[in-house]
Formats: sequence, structure tokens, C-alpha cells
Amino acid sequence: AVTYFHKKEVFVMNKETMTSRERVRNAVAHKPVDRVPIDLGAHFSTGISGFAYYRLRKHLGLATDHIEMIDMVQCLARVDVDIIQRFHIDTMLLNPPWKQTCRWNVGGASFHIPAECNITESPNGGYEIKQSDCTLYMPKGGYFFDGGWPDFYQLPEDEKTDYFAQAAEYIYHETDKYTIQMGFSGYFDGLDFACDMLTDPEMCIERNKQTLKNEIEKFDRINKAYGRYIQAIEVNSDLGMQSGSMCTPSSYEQVCYPFLKQFCDHVHAVSDIKIFFHSCGSIRSLLTYIVDAGVDILNPVQISAEGMDSKLLKDEYGHKICFWGGGCDTQKILHSGTPTEIARHVAKQIEIFKPMSGYVFSQVHNIMGNVPPENIVAMLDAAYENSF
Repeated sequence: AVTYFHKKEVFVMNKETMTSRERVRNAVAHKPVDRVPIDLGAHFSTGISGFAYYRLRKHLGLATDHIEMIDMVQCLARVDVDIIQRFHIDTMLLNPPWKQTCRWNVGGASFHIPAECNITESPNGGYEIKQSDCTLYMPKGGYFFDGGWPDFYQLPEDEKTDYFAQAAEYIYHETDKYTIQMGFSGYFDGLDFACDMLTDPEMCIERNKQTLKNEIEKFDRINKAYGRYIQAIEVNSDLGMQSGSMCTPSSYEQVCYPFLKQFCDHVHAVSDIKIFFHSCGSIRSLLTYIVDAGVDILNPVQISAEGMDSKLLKDEYGHKICFWGGGCDTQKILHSGTPTEIARHVAKQIEIFKPMSGYVFSQVHNIMGNVPPENIVAMLDAAYENSF
């Protein structure tokens, strides 16, 4: 940082010396960085609700007529280049635009959504999306849908791979941003699976054997097509509740850990791609296994959950894994705090996670639809100001 004196005021000019991609890569590898990298929207747990995004753009005096909802379940918006530049974001969503779109006018805003969405208004004022295998529903005044997670691309596998490959190549060559391929299994499938792990572990092990085979084949196909253009893949394994993990450490070690480790070993053996492990909730009791399996990145670092104290996590695991998230508590602070309170909270979190690298800033999970734009600005500005 270079300090300039002018009259009685002191101005600090922070100098960036790395590209965004270099910055994130170094942070993940625990190498020196010029500043803490910042993520908004590279993953479907680090994004922003379209409703909050509309109000943010309006607050900043930016156009609101081309907002694309890229995740129709959580109603997440694609983060546009002007927002990426305004808030010094170092990442970019890989998922390409919908092939065909239509307009959804709701709550005074208008969004581009996939033409296959078929949103209808229900008699009680809510909204429905009917697909062949499920019906999604959003109540009146809601901010997201529930009831399933259909693939709105609706493309044959080979065509979808080619389409994502084009997006990955574009991001790699035309931007300096870090990007992530989402959608790999973490060999744990929710609370029912956790119960099966106790009552019928052999059945779960056999199931994970087949899952591992399928996931390695899927990774190899993606790696061959566009692995050279992406930097990480996401393994989805929501293991935590607010008060603790859904499964016991011993059952996780027996049923899940061996397959996660084999998958990580394969990815690391054949590529330079990093493993981005997504799990909400209180998972501290399982972190030893997750780290030992070869996971590179942990997200979203739910600091409000039991046992997920930032300093304890950093002290115990900060040299072994990159924490991606934990920068602002979305349960208790972001939606209800004042901008000043949010800025102080963000500064404290970065102070804890920043030393010795191994940290990428993001709020804990997505910015929900009712978060005031002033709070979003306060969070992201504080992230940048404290990143050096």
C-alpha cells in the first residue's frame, strides 16, 4: 500500500499486482496474494437473489432490464460485468446463458428466465413451475421455489458438455476470472441417507461404489472437453445442521470418506483442478476426514452454526484447507444489521481469515431477496477495503 499525504488528510492507495485468476489460485494454494480474493456468484451458494440484485442495480443507478435468473430454484441472478468491476469480484459463473428465454414480471421487476420454465400464477397469488418430474412452488411474497431441482437447459449430454466448454473457453481467454464447474457428488445424500448409514451401511457403500464410478467418468469427460479452462469443480455434500453434523464421524469415515478420497485422488492425479467442497451447517466434527480426503476448498463456512467459530477453524485447519466464505453472517447480520455494523463485522472476519493466505471472501451462502441494497454495498465495499 502506498500512502499519500494531502493537506491534513491521509489517503491510502492499494496496488493490485495480480490478475483475478492468479489471486484466487494463490489463495487456494496458500501462497502470497496482493489482496484477499472476492467472490460473488461463481457458485450457487455464493450468489445473490434476483430480487435483491434488481434492487442493488437500481440503487447503484444501473440498468435493470437485462437481469438473467440463472438458477430458477433459488432465483439467483447472473452477476453482470459492471457489478463484477464495481465490487472487484475475482470470479465468474461458468454456467452459460439459457438457449431461449422469456420474461417473468414479478414484484415490479422483470427477469430473463428459461423459456422451458412455464411459470404460472396460482389462485392464492403464488407461482408454480410444472416440469415432467416435479412441480416447483413459490408462495406469495416468496423469494425462491421449492419442490425439486430440474435441469432447465434440457440439452442432450454431449450438447450440454459442448455448450459449457464454449463458456469455459470464453471465460478463460476473454477474462481473467476464476471459475468453477458445479455438480459433483460428495457421497452423502441427506438425512435419509444418514439414517441408512446406521441401519444398512453395506447398502450405502455399494451405492457409493456406483456413484464413484459414475462421477469419475463424468469428471473425465468434462476434463477432456474443457478441464484446461476451469480451475475447480464443486463437490456437493450438505452434511451439517445448525447444531451438528447429520451423521456420526464414525459412520462418515466408514461410508463416505473412502469414496471422497478416491475421487479427490483421481482428480488431482490427472489434472490441476481443485476440489471445492460445499457443505452448510455445523461440520467441524467431520473436517478431519474432509481435509484428509484431499479437499482443497471449503464453502460456505457457516460461522453461525455450532462449533464453527472462525478463529478456531482458522487456527486448526487454516494451513490445510482454503476457507471460501464465512465473510458475512447471512443468518443474523446481513439482512438486519446497519451498514456500519456490517462493515465492522466483515472487517473482523477478514482479519481472522486473511493471515497466511488460504482465504477467499464471500458471504455465508446466497444473499437473500429481502436484503437491503445498502447492506450489500456495505459488505462488498468493506470486503475490498479490508482485503489488502
